Amino acid sequence: MHNHVDLMVISPHADDSEFGAAGTVASWTRNGKTAVYVICTDGDKGTTDRNMDPILFIEKRKKEQEKAAALLGVCAVVFLGYPDQGLEDNDDFRKKIVSVIRKFRPHTIMTTDPYRKYLWHRDHRITGQVVMDACYPYARDHLSYPDLLEQGLEPHKVRDLLFWGAEDINYRVDISETFEQKIAALYCHESQMKEMKHFNPEEWCRQNARKMAAKEPFELAEGFHRIVLPG
Repeated sequence: MHNHVDLMVISPHADDSEFGAAGTVASWTRNGKTAVYVICTDGDKGTTDRNMDPILFIEKRKKEQEKAAALLGVCAVVFLGYPDQGLEDNDDFRKKIVSVIRKFRPHTIMTTDPYRKYLWHRDHRITGQVVMDACYPYARDHLSYPDLLEQGLEPHKVRDLLFWGAEDINYRVDISETFEQKIAALYCHESQMKEMKHFNPEEWCRQNARKMAAKEPFELAEGFHRIVLPG
């Protein structure tokens, strides 16, 4: 059903992709491209409410992400369910990412930049690194995780990688027409918006998008570091 999607967005936590790439995702789906989300952690530590039931909170975040994804035209959301702040650059996580890549066979993958300096959430760094390694060479080579072949998960070559949160921007996407859609998707994450008492997400996103588009012929942009993978 979902084989050979155009775009896969691999996010450490629910809401990361809305901050980093939702305008681009909306632009792609508006133009008939197919997109899937992969959410790596359950986001269970994303609250300051000490009375919050962790199980209920995880389910709430799932529903928020599904609502945001639907608003953006994303056709499927996969939750890997690793604990928040618990991602590791290890064989288990890498194999899970290889599995979803081989299942959906995306042309392009978006994820967090692993090389951002200094202040960066550890889950973000590790996600970017593991996704990059999963794309090249693990998802490509049949002798990497040969047991996946027994599950019908054949090797796949990802063509493009787009990293959000990068300091070395070399690719910008016009989101002037999808910015409001991006913000609407971001505000689907009600649990996280409640945590941002001294931060205006919409204004931050608008200022950042204007900055990204400063030298472009459009008003608002999302910026990425793009890597075209070898064939």
